[in-house]
Amino acid sequence: YLPPTGSLTGNRTESHFRPELNIGEKLNEGKTKQIFEIVDQPGLVLVQSKDQITAGNAARKDQMEGKAAMANKTTSSVFRLLQESGIKTAFVKQHSDTAFIAAHCEMIPIEWVCRRVATGSFLKRNPGVKEGFRFSPLKMEMFFKDDANNDPQWSEEQLLEAKFCLSGLPIGRCEVDIMNRSTVAIFEILERAWATQDCTLVDMKIEFGVNVKTQEIVLADVIDNDSWRLWPSGDRSQQKDKQVYRDLKEVTPEAMQVVKRNFEWVAERVKMLLEPQVSGRVVVLMGSTSDMAHCEKIKKACVSFGISCSLRVTSAHKGPDETLRIKAEYEGDGIPTVFVAVAGRSNGLGPVMSGNSTYPVINCPPLTPDWGAQDVWSSLRMPSGLGCSTILSPEAAAQFAAQIFGLTNHLVWSKVRASMLNTWVSLKQADQKLQACSL
Repeated sequence: YLPPTGSLTGNRTESHFRPELNIGEKLNEGKTKQIFEIVDQPGLVLVQSKDQITAGNAARKDQMEGKAAMANKTTSSVFRLLQESGIKTAFVKQHSDTAFIAAHCEMIPIEWVCRRVATGSFLKRNPGVKEGFRFSPLKMEMFFKDDANNDPQWSEEQLLEAKFCLSGLPIGRCEVDIMNRSTVAIFEILERAWATQDCTLVDMKIEFGVNVKTQEIVLADVIDNDSWRLWPSGDRSQQKDKQVYRDLKEVTPEAMQVVKRNFEWVAERVKMLLEPQVSGRVVVLMGSTSDMAHCEKIKKACVSFGISCSLRVTSAHKGPDETLRIKAEYEGDGIPTVFVAVAGRSNGLGPVMSGNSTYPVINCPPLTPDWGAQDVWSSLRMPSGLGCSTILSPEAAAQFAAQIFGLTNHLVWSKVRASMLNTWVSLKQADQKLQACSL
């Protein structure tokens, strides 16, 4: 047990543990962090960063005052962004300036590297490819974590043949596919977020672990300024990541100050990734309160994408002046808005809104078994000059609105992207279970 303000070996920064956290044995120690068990919270660990910066598998290493705090702030913000998007991670919460609490995982000894722009070691391994070559789709690589052999590059076949089994979970084709697909989604979410700061995410490395309690594969370890290359305005000469330290011909106090300023810049800027650039809203117009249950489903789905949603009652047939007044109310405050028209029988709401507003309109009619096949035509057959879409599922109507807002709001886009990933993973796992039953 460590006292509340115990100083950890190899870390000059005070840990500042909260008194109520009962820290047990050290479970692991790497070049830049230590992992401790939390005695009274089984299944959780404390990840404590160090003030050490390394390069070339620690062939070069130096102390950099404040690095632990900067790394912890960066990784906590990144994991929060990913978790709020819907990505499954080991992160639980930031505990102190230099430590965070995470689910206890048995780590899969593979570094997954995702590249958008060719640079660094990729150029050495692929002579003839010029720096700056852009990968679309993203270039995926994996490296086996083996310091003695400088983390050799592995193929998918090598990973499958290794037959790893961690916390009771065999790492087979399904698990490898999930990690591969997840890495792409995680990169795209962070790429989109950094783009809001006019910063290119060039490449990134991440690791996965198996949660010892749930046997679930989750994003684990850390994602900090050691994990990626960041080029403001796409300009390598402005790079803000650890590559600046790797490139030093000589480590001097002045050079280390430059490196530290870069890490500080990233730690401060990364917090802005959690802030939406543009807010928006969905306004659901229903022809009658009898459609309330249908509309509540739309609202619930909107909230899951981080979009505010208002419900209004108006009939374009019985009160067109009031319908247009409500329309004007939402057009007048400058907030980007998507209207969803929910009207059974003869849908007048959608066409009237679409013909009188430049904002997007989605028809989402609550069809009934008796007349639904006939009623739907009032949402499908539009006069010329109208551009409203028709989506029958309330959840899908909300998703379409989210995709519209996602064009200008990276946080909404991230939730849509994570939702797509999680749907894919669910199908993959369902297929695996079915095949296991068949056998």
